[in-house]
Amino acid sequence: MKKHIILVSGCILLFAACVPKKELISSQNRVKNLQADSSGTHSKLNDCNSQVASLEKDKMDLKNSMNDQSANDQSAIANSNMTIADQAKRLKNLESLIQAQKDVMNKLKKTVADALINFKPDELTVTLKDGKLYVSLQEKLLFASGSAVVDPQGKNALKTLASVLTATSGITVDVEGHTDSIPMTGKYEDNWALSTARATSIVRILTKDYQVNPNTIIASGRSKYLPVATNSTPEGRAGNRRTDIILSPDLTELFKLLNQ
Repeated sequence: MKKHIILVSGCILLFAACVPKKELISSQNRVKNLQADSSGTHSKLNDCNSQVASLEKDKMDLKNSMNDQSANDQSAIANSNMTIADQAKRLKNLESLIQAQKDVMNKLKKTVADALINFKPDELTVTLKDGKLYVSLQEKLLFASGSAVVDPQGKNALKTLASVLTATSGITVDVEGHTDSIPMTGKYEDNWALSTARATSIVRILTKDYQVNPNTIIASGRSKYLPVATNSTPEGRAGNRRTDIILSPDLTELFKLLNQ
């Protein structure tokens, strides 16, 4: 009986000694697992913090970019508004200048028409075309057939016109000789020569006899190549045998404005 008691007691002591050791090992394993979990969690937390920092940086960069773009847009809008304002001002200046030129030419037309009122419509006409004033003098007012010598009646017309030209500034004068399509015979080689000789005769009278500024006048011959009527009828050919004195406004200021 005593022996059995000793044996049971030994087993109890052995069990008591074994249980804490197992618990210790289990606790140690749990600690290791917790340490591993904590280390993993800490690592993930660092990764999250890095990602947050990166996202914050991207957010700040995007905000700065948007601010820069907004500033650029505002600057572009301001520059655009300035450009539109400048263009509007330039357009207004152009319109004013063009209107002033029209007013000058309309006034000049009236002055020339009034000065030449004593001449018949079949001798000369005064018309505005493409911003220029055309004084068209027919052959019968100025020249004999095939001649470049200006008749006395033609000189009277040129004298009257010259009085207007010398009193008007800012005007250029183109004197263009024109013929019909009938080939020339006699003194002049062809219609080119006759049309040019007639224009030169008129320029010479205007500048030498009536003091029109020679720096503002040009002589040219157009031969048969700019008809105003058909050359198939006597009336049409008569209309084509003319001298056009073309008055043009000085467009220097207009060209300056266009080239700005």
